Amino acid sequence: RVTLLDLLLAKISEKNPVTNEETMVFLRLADFLVGCFQEKCQAVLKLTSAADAEDEEALVTIRLLDVLCEMTSNNGQLEHLQVLPGLLETAVDTLKLTHLAGKQTVNVFTATHAMTGQEEISHPAVGFKSHLIRLIGNLCYKNKENQDKV
Repeated sequence: RVTLLDLLLAKISEKNPVTNEETMVFLRLADFLVGCFQEKCQAVLKLTSAADAEDEEALVTIRLLDVLCEMTSNNGQLEHLQVLPGLLETAVDTLKLTHLAGKQTVNVFTATHAMTGQEEISHPAVGFKSHLIRLIGNLCYKNKENQDKV
């Protein structure tokens, strides 16, 4: 699933113009991916434990967030994603939970997390909170209703 999301991310990131048919496929795909992210976003909290550092559901959730960030960076898909029910709330709630998890114990979500080894530097959750903030910012871009919610 991670590899498939990587391929999707590469396709979305392409600068080639898309046809109307491709745009419709991306919009339907966005609906599906948002549903998956909303359903699985709590899985990333398992990464607070070193024992669960390779949890597949958490890794899929991280890649889903990367894809959603890229989709919201594209004006053609942004407006569609801005009005999807619950996406903004899920992103804000997940950010709050990861921030709280980082405060409770020293882990990958801790703001003062010391990068001491190569294993930690390459940890897949490094940057997860910044990607959540990017998604929230994109969803609020030129959207007064979402700005008011945040």
